Amino acid sequence: MTAGLLAAGLAAPAFATVEPPQTDQLWIHQPYEQALPLGIGGGLPESRTLEIGLSHDNANFTVTDGKLTIDISDLAGVAEVTWPDNCTPGGAGAVCDIPVVPAIGGDYEDQVLLEVRAAAGAGVGAQGTITYGATATGGPGGTLTAPQESFDTTLTVSSGPDLLVDAPGGIPVGLPGDERTIPLKITNKGNASANGFTVKMSASYGLTDLTQYPACAYSTTDGTDYPQSTHVTCTFDQVLAPGASFELPEPLTVRLAPHALDERFDIGAEPGGGAQDIDTMNNYRALGIRADNAADFSVTGDTVSGAAGSTVTAKLTFKNNGPAWFGNLGSGDPVAVVRLIAPAGTTVTGVPSGCEPRTLTGGYYPQRTGAPRYDCSLPFWVLEDAQRTFAFSARVNTVVPGATGAVSVHPPFGEFGTFPFDFDPNLTNNTAALTVN
Repeated sequence: MTAGLLAAGLAAPAFATVEPPQTDQLWIHQPYEQALPLGIGGGLPESRTLEIGLSHDNANFTVTDGKLTIDISDLAGVAEVTWPDNCTPGGAGAVCDIPVVPAIGGDYEDQVLLEVRAAAGAGVGAQGTITYGATATGGPGGTLTAPQESFDTTLTVSSGPDLLVDAPGGIPVGLPGDERTIPLKITNKGNASANGFTVKMSASYGLTDLTQYPACAYSTTDGTDYPQSTHVTCTFDQVLAPGASFELPEPLTVRLAPHALDERFDIGAEPGGGAQDIDTMNNYRALGIRADNAADFSVTGDTVSGAAGSTVTAKLTFKNNGPAWFGNLGSGDPVAVVRLIAPAGTTVTGVPSGCEPRTLTGGYYPQRTGAPRYDCSLPFWVLEDAQRTFAFSARVNTVVPGATGAVSVHPPFGEFGTFPFDFDPNLTNNTAALTVN
């Protein structure tokens, strides 16, 4: 979802211009741990790829000449490393060149792909740690340094099955009613057989008509605490030998419901018979499936009257006019924030739950009541016909005929942007007014 601050467009106190902080920080991205299987029947162990990269915080700065330092001195007798072309080995490590360091949240990709495998003669349970450091050119001071001693990867030599869920993403966008095929293959990348295995799948609210398999049980949640979804548990009793793969007896398909938008399909696998999978990091995939659809968010304000000294109640209402639902199914962030800018001559005295006091520019406000602005968070999902009313109480301090406050709906965390919801086809109803007297 595109995040940003949508201008209220109403007669209300002006927002001060808030500039992003002119600071920056360099970060290293690395796996926290990695299991390394022993070889099959005394053969050469299979290698694993560690995906490592650099990023920085502030896109206002250009950061170049990244130097990633990798120390493998702790891996002696535990693991062997094959260096990629952009790394220059030296001593017990290497320095890897990253010419351009991307800003976090952009088109980030890991830049260093490190191949590791169990060392000859290493036993089950042997462990070693790779440590990292990094510098780059750029930022407010001209040089950025990653926090020291904050980044490492622990490698553990292991033995057992290792089920890999291979379900490529990139599923084409479809229209409501379209069917979509989800490619799925389970491969045993370990050095021991899986004597049976279980596959669990979960389809979000906008995905229907899942393929039915005799080995699977299907259930649907009630949608009370979380969005309604379909859960599938499949049990297969076949042996999956090292290097062998399994595919479902017929293609796995789902259908985009009339209310589908940004959907999610989760797949996980685990070996049966009480066996422990040696690398659970590759047992799971979450796939995004998008429908070409729209969710029309809107807000309505209120008109209230009261003499000086009286207290009035104003009701502000958010509504999703559909036809699609929407959920932040990955982040769990609120789908939207309903904002009130208090009208002149009034003081807010009663605040509904879920609403936080703010200064006009979005800063911290110390009291629950009396703030000039309130941001009210919605849940992390709203159905296609969702409606939520926020009732505020306000004291009329001074009668100001036609005093108007601004009511608006925004993406969360949008203080520094001007981007609307990219799925909302009608932005004219994203603002309204609260009028007093």
